[in-house]
Amino acid sequence: MMDLNVARAKGAIRAVVSRLPVWPPSMVLSQALNRLWWPLVDEDTQQALSGRVVELVVDDLGITCRLKAGSRGLTPALAHEPVALRLKASAQVYWRLVQGKDDPDTLFFDRLMVMEGDTEYGLLLKNTLDAVGPPRWPGSSQGGASHVS
Repeated sequence: MMDLNVARAKGAIRAVVSRLPVWPPSMVLSQALNRLWWPLVDEDTQQALSGRVVELVVDDLGITCRLKAGSRGLTPALAHEPVALRLKASAQVYWRLVQGKDDPDTLFFDRLMVMEGDTEYGLLLKNTLDAVGPPRWPGSSQGGASHVS
């Protein structure tokens, strides 16, 4: 019964959220990543990632975020800018990645996360995620948020 209620709740959330503009969640995500993750990426890699749009799709909740790296960090991408790379996964999969519980390779090979678009750029991003690790949460000396389940 609980699974049915969760599925209904996700369906209701998806029906509403998928109609909302992409900019607000993109702004929230860009600000969070600029604070917790982007400073950990070396300058050369920041430059290599800059100028291209990455679209993150949280398919079970209907949320889409479009980000673009530049000289001032990550910003919401404009609607007319072409997507270089699209990542699709459920909210749970993204959360496990952010917590450091799963690595990108496992998620891709287990088909829990799908990557579409420029594979060379996707490989650069994946290697950056591997090298840098998960975001550094405030108050934690380690990368993962192991105290949150």
